[in-house]
Amino acid sequence: DKDHEKLVQEAIKKCNKKGDIYLGEYEGFYCTGCEAYYTEKDLENGCCPIHKTKIEKLKEESYFFRLSKYQNFLLDLYKKNPEFILPKERRNEIISRVKEGLNDLSISRTSFSWGIPFPLNKKHIVYVWFDALFNYLSGSGENKKYWPADIHLLGKDNSWFHCVYWPAFLKSSGYKLPKTIFVHGFLKFNGQKISKSLGNTVSPKVLSEKYSADTLRYFLCRQFVFGQDGDFSEKALIDRHNNELADKLGNLVSRVSTLAEKYGIEKTENKLLKKLNIKKIEKLFENYEFDKILNEIFAFIDLCNEYVQSKKLWETKDKKVLYELKESILKISELLWPFIPETSEKITRQFSVKKIKKGKILFKKIK
Repeated sequence: DKDHEKLVQEAIKKCNKKGDIYLGEYEGFYCTGCEAYYTEKDLENGCCPIHKTKIEKLKEESYFFRLSKYQNFLLDLYKKNPEFILPKERRNEIISRVKEGLNDLSISRTSFSWGIPFPLNKKHIVYVWFDALFNYLSGSGENKKYWPADIHLLGKDNSWFHCVYWPAFLKSSGYKLPKTIFVHGFLKFNGQKISKSLGNTVSPKVLSEKYSADTLRYFLCRQFVFGQDGDFSEKALIDRHNNELADKLGNLVSRVSTLAEKYGIEKTENKLLKKLNIKKIEKLFENYEFDKILNEIFAFIDLCNEYVQSKKLWETKDKKVLYELKESILKISELLWPFIPETSEKITRQFSVKKIKKGKILFKKIK
């Protein structure tokens, strides 16, 4: 886009005005799939660590960005703002590498012609990672309405670009920095990163049609620690669906709606809901600890199911206990909305009316 091209060229001019750009010669190992250069120690048997393909050594005239100048700035940024890189394991990795020292970064190419013309020399093209990162700014709305970002969410193979290059580029060109960069792990299949270039993709469209988008979303957030690698298993997905969504949540909604339709409800103080630690869940949301959030919610769902059993509602017909359960289910539905929105909206509609009725089965068992 022309507006993006203009912004990138202006950013380079601002960096140059700051004394951060100079002409030199670059030599390194370039992976076409990653569109990135690697040092010899990054390679695995002479191959790209991501794509496992042989890498060629290239040499060309290039403009450089004085990344080495920003080492202290970056280390100070990480120290004063621990939330800048999450989770902490990724932050520690980046800090360790930055402490080793930073090489100046090649930000132009002459070996091809496709791309944004380098404003200081029309024979050069802007290196794709300088260009690409500034898409966040050029795409942030009129007058950069949505910048700075609250959170950048990205895979660990992009962490160096976003946690090191990006804040240095922004500082040099005079733009504000994002608040948080959250680096997630790889979704793996049989131990290998799921990737189009590796040809081992598992289609989310096919899985969502087979099991529902809610089941798939719930499984991914519940099964893996967000930020770490996770090995995808269809059997584990089915087990989570049957044992948690169907047997725990689905069963609670079915039992309480059946009894509420039969006996009605009567407003009272909700002592049951007090056992749900909302403040803890809010803190977990702030830290993007999705598996722990779901653990907390489902521990409360277990408590609600036990409450139905211990109160023997089919005998006592206690309308006040049914009110407590109804309100608790509405709160559960609200908390689960980011994970299973379609199901949460069904539950909310079912339990927000004066006369509750038993609905359809939320989650049918998968054989």
